[in-house]
Amino acid sequence: MDPCSQPDLLPVELALERILNQLVPLADHETLPLADGLDRVLASAVVAPVNVPSGDNSAMDGYALRAADCTSPLRVIGDVFAGRPFAGALAAGEAVRIMTGGLIPAGADAVVMQENTQRSGDLVTINAIPRIGENIRRAGEDIALGTQLLPAGKMINALDIGLLASVGCASLPLIRKVRIALLTTGDELLVPGTAPVQGKIYDSNRPLLAALLQRLPVELLDIGIIPDDPLALRRAFVRASEWADVVISTGGVSVGDADYTKTILAELGAIDFWKIAMKPGKPFAFGRLGQSWFFGLPGNPVSTAVTYHQLVVPALRHLAGEVFSPAETIIAQVLSPLKKQPGRMDFQRGVLSCPEGQNRVVSAGLQSSGVLSGMAKANCYICLERERGPVAAGEWVSVIPFDRFIR
Repeated sequence: MDPCSQPDLLPVELALERILNQLVPLADHETLPLADGLDRVLASAVVAPVNVPSGDNSAMDGYALRAADCTSPLRVIGDVFAGRPFAGALAAGEAVRIMTGGLIPAGADAVVMQENTQRSGDLVTINAIPRIGENIRRAGEDIALGTQLLPAGKMINALDIGLLASVGCASLPLIRKVRIALLTTGDELLVPGTAPVQGKIYDSNRPLLAALLQRLPVELLDIGIIPDDPLALRRAFVRASEWADVVISTGGVSVGDADYTKTILAELGAIDFWKIAMKPGKPFAFGRLGQSWFFGLPGNPVSTAVTYHQLVVPALRHLAGEVFSPAETIIAQVLSPLKKQPGRMDFQRGVLSCPEGQNRVVSAGLQSSGVLSGMAKANCYICLERERGPVAAGEWVSVIPFDRFIR
C-alpha cells in the first residue's frame, strides 16, 4: 500500500467541489477598448448593433439584374463596387456590372456570374437564366441585428475580437482581473541567473506559475522567494493578503520541521483542507488568508504544475467569472506498463498520439514529482483512478490532453 494513501485524504473531485462552492465570482467590471479584451471575461452579453452584411450584396463578380429579363440582351447602365453602391434603380431590360460585396441596386433580384455572360459594348447576353435571389447575400444573413454574439462569462479569444470588430464594437464590458500574489518558500532556493551554490536549487516554481498565470485574466504581484523563517513568511503573507484576491504559495505545506505555512495560515486565516488523495500533489492546502483565498502548492515542481492545473486553474477561472466546461477526457490504449498503487488519483504524464485514428498513449518518462523534464515532453495526463493498481500494456485508460493553461 502506498504510505501516502491514508483513508482521510480528500478525493480530488471533492477537493475541487469544495473550492468552487466557496469561491464567489468577482462582480466588479470595467469597460475597456476591444483590443484589450483578449483573454478577459465578459461581464455581460454582447448583442449585434448592426446587420452583417449591412445590406443585400453580391456573392461574386457578375451582373445584377432582374431574372425575368434574361431572355434577351440587357443594357448595362453602370458599375457597382464594394463600398461604392449604384445610385439609381434598374428598369426593365437593364443590368449593372457588380463586384463581389457590392450592394444590390434597387430593382435587381439576382446576380449572374461573369462566366455565364457575354458582353458586347453596353449590352450583355445571359447564357444561364438565374433564379430569383441567386448569388445574393441577404442583409443580416451572417449576423442579424440584435443577435446575441457572446454570452456573459465568455473568455474572449482572438476570433471573438474579430467577430466583435465586424459589427463595429469598439469597447467591451469586462470583469476586472483577479489579483494574485505569488511567492515561493525555502532556504534552498536560488533565483535563476545567480551563481550555483552547493546544496541549493534554482527556483523553477515561481517562474513556471508566473508564466502560466499569463494565460488567465489576472494581475500578478510577485513577492519572490521567502526563506524558511516564520517571521519573514508571516510578513509576506500579511503583505500578500492585504492586496490580493488569491495568494498562491509553493512549498512549506508538507510535514517537515521548517514547513511553517500551515501554522501561520491557521493564525492569519483558516485552513479548509491540506491533504488530498492525488499523485503528484498530496500536500495541497486551501483556505483563507485574511481577506484572500489561499492555495498552498507542494514544493516539487511537477506537483506544483499538476495541482495548479487541476485545482487552481478551475478555481481562478470560476473566480474570474468565466462560464466553462470541465476538461475533455478521452480513452486511449496504453502501449507500455504503468506503475500504480491504489490509494490516490494519479495524474501520470504521457504522450498521446492517434495513428490510423486510434488513440494511443505512452509514459513521458520518469514520473517523479521532481522531474520537470518529463512533463515538458508530455502532451497529456494519463488519469489513473484512485482504486486502480498497476496497468498492463494494452489496457485502456482515461487521458486528458494538455490545454493552453499548462502549455
